[in-house]
Amino acid sequence: MNIGEASSATGVSAKMIRYYETIGLIRPPQRTDSNYRVYGADEVHVLRFIKRARTLGFSVDETAMLLSLWQDKSRASGEVKDVAVSHIAALETKIDELQSMVKTLKHLAHCCSGNDRPDCPILDDLAGEQPLSKGH
Repeated sequence: MNIGEASSATGVSAKMIRYYETIGLIRPPQRTDSNYRVYGADEVHVLRFIKRARTLGFSVDETAMLLSLWQDKSRASGEVKDVAVSHIAALETKIDELQSMVKTLKHLAHCCSGNDRPDCPILDDLAGEQPLSKGH
């Protein structure tokens, strides 16, 4: 199949397939006499693996590591688990950071009167300014 068909079969855009080839995440596919890329079942399987790993939030480097482990039939499953557990910890940290951002923004939005006046605690916070208390 050509790159467009491989893209449709895997959900990985043709641009990303070319990028993965450029960075060495996937092997360059065979080419026709006209220099078109040709993908077989094995390449499609690898691309689906990459797509799933990326969908789960693994970085390109982590995906490369997982791909290498997947292709190494003598690997220990503990190595794979270590990558997954490390990724879980990073995701949990990111979730905590996002929840903190939501809490802060909810507070700022609550403090904003949203009227025609120019006073805005949201912009004050972004600018690092402390709003003046009333009466000062």
